[in-house]
Amino acid sequence: MKGKLGFLVCILCVLCGSCLGRFVVEKNSLRVTSPSSIKDVYECAIGNFGVPQYGGTMVGIVMYPKANQKSCKNFADFDISFKSKPGAMPVFLLVDRGDCYFTLKAWNAQRAGAGAILVADDRVEPLITMDTPEEEDAQADYLQNITIPSALISKSLGDSIKKELSRGEMVNINLDWREALPHPDERVEYEFWTNSNDECGPKCESQIEFVKNFKGAAQILEQKGYTQFTPHYITWYCPEAFILSKQCKSQCINHGRYCAPDPEQDFSKGYDGKDVVLQNLRQACFFKVANESGKPWLWWDYVTDFAIRCPMKEKKYTKECADQVIKSLGFDVKQIEKCVGNPEADTDNPVLKAEQDSQIGKGARGDVTILPTLVINNRQYRGKLDKGAVLKAICSGFEETTEPAICLTEEIETNECLESNGGCWQDKAANITACRDTFRGRVCECPIVQGVKFVGDGYTRCEASGALRCEINNGGCWKGTQDGRAYSACIDDHTKGCKCPPGFKGDGVNSCEDIDECKEKLACQCPECKCKNTWGSFDCSCGSNLLYMHEHDTCISKDSKSEFSWGLVWTIILGLAVAAVVAFAVYKYRIRRYMDSEIRAIMAQYMPLDQGEGANHVSHGNI
Repeated sequence: MKGKLGFLVCILCVLCGSCLGRFVVEKNSLRVTSPSSIKDVYECAIGNFGVPQYGGTMVGIVMYPKANQKSCKNFADFDISFKSKPGAMPVFLLVDRGDCYFTLKAWNAQRAGAGAILVADDRVEPLITMDTPEEEDAQADYLQNITIPSALISKSLGDSIKKELSRGEMVNINLDWREALPHPDERVEYEFWTNSNDECGPKCESQIEFVKNFKGAAQILEQKGYTQFTPHYITWYCPEAFILSKQCKSQCINHGRYCAPDPEQDFSKGYDGKDVVLQNLRQACFFKVANESGKPWLWWDYVTDFAIRCPMKEKKYTKECADQVIKSLGFDVKQIEKCVGNPEADTDNPVLKAEQDSQIGKGARGDVTILPTLVINNRQYRGKLDKGAVLKAICSGFEETTEPAICLTEEIETNECLESNGGCWQDKAANITACRDTFRGRVCECPIVQGVKFVGDGYTRCEASGALRCEINNGGCWKGTQDGRAYSACIDDHTKGCKCPPGFKGDGVNSCEDIDECKEKLACQCPECKCKNTWGSFDCSCGSNLLYMHEHDTCISKDSKSEFSWGLVWTIILGLAVAAVVAFAVYKYRIRRYMDSEIRAIMAQYMPLDQGEGANHVSHGNI
């Protein structure tokens, strides 16, 4: 009973905010082009499901079914189809409001082949927004598969169209979303109201899936300055009379100022609402710190990584796990904690107080009371929370001619590798590319294929490296086969590079051309030689009774081969003998000269010459 009372308290908190809120119905233009009796421009309300064609138009013919006019059942059961023939305009199916959810009507219309659905109101009242039901009640597994646009039209317009159709008139309508969102300048400002809770069923799951899928496009737009993104988190307050209750204490922080419903809607188990509030606050603080550092787009990495690494189901939805994610992205945990502040303090938290103030609608934007909510250029986005649909809506918010390139691709494709291979290196023949698509965009990075690492800048060059490189596309080198012969410019014992084999010339990568050894006189140059060029080599031959000797590039007689060989041997021996005799004679001569000089020196010491004696006598006379 206490658990149910606490749950009712939280529901009361939610209702207090939503009942007092100002809800704005987002509209687009509907132009009836024929018949002339109802030709005019009307307003219609955009549904909160399907894919509105933001920034574009759609022309079709209206059909009103003879059976299943509220589209609450499958049209196949009535053998009815609204598929248009090739080249024909799509069918806008007109159905009546009532008996089932708007989403089920759209789903049945889509399955029957309709291009769009128009729901005629069953009462005279201002237009309302057709919303999605609570999934757990409606068991609507098809919600994320609705892709056709939807619109609610007034009862009077619906009656007028039915009347013209009953007369056999053809009703043509142009749905126009070009002015559904403001597009004043070259930058789009958008807000995403989200939640860190991952235990609220299909709605939470689709929200997390959207963040993962949209991250790459969001970061590209933010990094290049095309957009200004701000995440927001909804919190409620606990009525003053219940602040001290156990339920409010478990669902709120800062003495009941900021609350969130229990994730499991069971106060006796699992995580509490205050755990969700704290994680929301931590994500808001991460964005604040990242924005101040000039990298606001890292919020998408933090939220995605937190959802993967810290899920409630694995009991990892904790501060410790969040701190690990913060550290992995290179941020100081202390900065985040300083922003979070003291959740037990009986004071306002500046970040959460600003979030509550932002929930109040301003200008054309209504109050934010449901999750998730996307606001683009101060207008609430209506439609499926899908990467392609949201990106299309954001692109419609740019002033004409100022759209970034990502908005000009076919069907707003964000996989940059699909367009010119992302500007990266590519080998089409081997189906190998350096372009790798990530959530942040593409990177040009040489790949690893079958254990072989390619090296290079990734943009103009990638070469296979390592011992096995010749096994992958021949290492990126030239390879050719002709006349039963195969040659390759890839060398197995080299870790990189290409070199044309002997008999070829070229860069080794793109081409290797045969060298004509005969024409360039690189072989078979003896007078009797005959040269014939072959692919990668050559053949030399001689005339009759002559034998070609490759070592000496000459032709010899087959009969005189032996004599020629022995004559050559004897000539060499004779030459060596003559050289030996001459060397011996020189040696003997030099020895004799040396001995003579030694003998003369010795004799000069003991037997002085006459000239020496005369000199001595003169010297003695002077004494």
